[in-house]
Amino acid sequence: MSQSLLIISRQAPWNGTGAREALDIALAGGAFDLPIGLLFLDDGVLQLAVGQAPQAVQQKDLTANLQALPMFGVEALYACAQSLAQRGLSDTSLAVERLDTDGLRALIDRYDQVITL
Repeated sequence: MSQSLLIISRQAPWNGTGAREALDIALAGGAFDLPIGLLFLDDGVLQLAVGQAPQAVQQKDLTANLQALPMFGVEALYACAQSLAQRGLSDTSLAVERLDTDGLRALIDRYDQVITL
């Protein structure tokens, strides 16, 4: 039986390689039919902002990778409600389940392995 994996993405899409690496791990795991969840937390929720212009800061657009997640079997997508609110994000580019603090705890407890990037 495959162990479930929760990937917690905490970096903004233009702040280093963490956001891209989190997506790459999720896509690779999904390609191998691993049970994967992806949680956007802290500045990681900025990956979900609508209408980003990564070219302005000479970065690659992660939108295509985000949109590909369901095609690779990664459909368990979550976002911290408090992180979204603190950053003024009410609309997101992906359908994500918004979780409060208790929901975050329960989510993390549900997975066998957790990776934070």
